Amino acid sequence: MHPSAPRDNDSWDDDVSREIARSAPGRSSSGFYAGAPEPASRIGSRAGEPAEEDEDEEFDEEIPVVPVRRQLSVAVAGFAGLLGIGLILGAQTSGPDARLSYAIVVFGVQLLYILAFTMAIRPPASGTVAGVCVAAAAAADYLAVTRESAGILPLLTVAAIGYLLAVVGQQLRSEDRLRFRDSLSGTLLIVVGVVSFAQLIVLTRKPVGTQAVLVCLTACAVAVLASHLIDAVFPKPRIAPQVPRGATGIIVGAMLGTLAAAVLGSVLVLPFTPAKGAVLGFIVAGIAELVDLAVNYSEAGRRMAGSPPTFWVARHMQGPLGAFALALPAAYVMTVFVLT
Repeated sequence: MHPSAPRDNDSWDDDVSREIARSAPGRSSSGFYAGAPEPASRIGSRAGEPAEEDEDEEFDEEIPVVPVRRQLSVAVAGFAGLLGIGLILGAQTSGPDARLSYAIVVFGVQLLYILAFTMAIRPPASGTVAGVCVAAAAAADYLAVTRESAGILPLLTVAAIGYLLAVVGQQLRSEDRLRFRDSLSGTLLIVVGVVSFAQLIVLTRKPVGTQAVLVCLTACAVAVLASHLIDAVFPKPRIAPQVPRGATGIIVGAMLGTLAAAVLGSVLVLPFTPAKGAVLGFIVAGIAELVDLAVNYSEAGRRMAGSPPTFWVARHMQGPLGAFALALPAAYVMTVFVLT
């Protein structure tokens, strides 16, 4: 066959090449031939529309928005203010011969803490845990008042022993042992928070401790009080749909707590200065706000999990009590290592 002759019988003419190209695996969107993964959107469209409709239905489900109850926010703010005033006045009126009265005030606050957190967290063997915490609170207060040298080491010992006794009490019944591991952190929070209030008595026995208690408790009370009052008026932007708190109140509350501590630092005598007061207030107010917000998140989690609600008074006392209790260790550390 000459080169110029027609190639009617050539198996590789243009028509056959096009047929081979049609039957070959097509290019993927990534620029490579078959074997490269296709985008999820194209795979879904090939698999059929029902899968996309199911995904759309899942994302279209609206998250229920918990409304902010203004009267409740004002009530929680009032409780935080009264709690701070009571602890501050008790610290200012205590002295070498009048520490017992302040210990009684602190013990009353500890009982409120035990009531609120035991009813909210509901650890296994709640009665045993509550009894151990009452005994730990009494022992911590007694040691804080009667020991010759004021220090935090006896309180740490009481907290460790109380936690061990609470854990042992949760092992007595088989139904309590089933939830033992899940409740370790909750039990620790209750015991440590109760013993933490005894640090107020220890601080009043230090040279600048009473002034430090004034600055720290004022910052904590102002922060929690202002945040809840702002939530009653302007609870926006919402932290989460399930949490009835606004970011504005939390941020402004922490700033006002820091400002109040700085003002007190400018009024009090040395070693207090506006800068030291601001640093002390910033740390304490920040911790208090975070703890208060964490309580709201935990309550929202229990509500979404379908847990039965606790007694409403105990439930709403949780935030301010936890804020004060867990901010006190930072106040003690700052007092010992910064002010003395």
